[in-house]
Amino acid sequence: MHKTLIVTNDFPPRPGGIQAFLHSMALRLDPTQVVVYASTWKRGREGAEATAAFDAEQPFPVIRDRTTMLLPTPRVTRRATALLREHGCSSVWFGAAAPLGLMAPALRSAGARRIVATTHGHEAGWAQLPAARQLLRRIGEGTDTLTYLGEYTRSRIAGALTDEAAARMVQLPPGVDEKTFHPGSGGEAVRARLGLAGRPVVVCVSRLVPRKGQDTLIAAMPAILAEVPDAVLLIVGGGPYDKELRALAREKGVGDAVRFTGAVPWEELPAHYGAGDVFAMPCRTRRGGLDVEGLGIVYLEASATGLPVVAGDSGGAPDAVLDGETGWVVPGGSPAAAAERLVALLRDPELRHRMGERGRAWVEEKWRWDLLAERLKELL
Repeated sequence: MHKTLIVTNDFPPRPGGIQAFLHSMALRLDPTQVVVYASTWKRGREGAEATAAFDAEQPFPVIRDRTTMLLPTPRVTRRATALLREHGCSSVWFGAAAPLGLMAPALRSAGARRIVATTHGHEAGWAQLPAARQLLRRIGEGTDTLTYLGEYTRSRIAGALTDEAAARMVQLPPGVDEKTFHPGSGGEAVRARLGLAGRPVVVCVSRLVPRKGQDTLIAAMPAILAEVPDAVLLIVGGGPYDKELRALAREKGVGDAVRFTGAVPWEELPAHYGAGDVFAMPCRTRRGGLDVEGLGIVYLEASATGLPVVAGDSGGAPDAVLDGETGWVVPGGSPAAAAERLVALLRDPELRHRMGERGRAWVEEKWRWDLLAERLKELL
């Protein structure tokens, strides 16, 4: 494999799904053949210490820019090309195609022979805006391959590209560590600690933002409790929508049946998935298609844990569910639809078991990190 320069804003310790995706892929490449150029996570002493500690643990060098957001400015482009030459890299992987992929021509001139740029949900939004669409077209022309998460994002992004660039697109979704996320991940201990032992639990693991649909789940709880009186909704994660969600739970009169954990360390997430009987995140598309779910790796992590899933129909979320086999896809933003499917699952242990087993098998067949990392190696 060529020595690869990874250029990204999305890298731990900054939290998030894209960050976990890139880090997991990077760890599966030859560490002697990888250099990471990333933005700074947080300003201030606490952020600097956390970043330095994380970077020191990595098996490859991580070079941090002084900014918290890398943009394809002349200064950042010069730094990237200097790192390419200094470390003898001949391939580049942009962790997010837009906007960093605009640096591709300069890196090509500096000696990069292979340039791969990964797209996520936001590039599908770019494809709908005239000015951003033109920039996306330039990125497609400047790179060897744009990767996509699933059919939804591919179809949206391909429409903004030249025919030649669209034909070079390759699917590269995030994977799941089936050894970390599994049915025996420690859920019973989490249930006991939270006082949920013996209760039917619907769990949602995600950032607390409007698109994810935690508010839909809270609005569905009165109908769920009417059929399953001891059910509880476990909302795992932190984010800017926290106060509104807590207020909504009080407004709906279900405060005692909704538990908020706040932000949870990554290493504790598998056990929190395992604390549920059913996983649900009825995500919805917002802002006229600009705020959309790219894939929804949480559904696959839940499936690996042996849970049936209820997903929203936003963007590429349905690509992470075998509808009717590993769970169901419901209209995002519909409390009634979410409640109907969740009640059916909570009342039928055999159905939960069957869907959970199918989901686990599907992850092992298609979504393992080692399979996807091999695809990235071939592209680079």
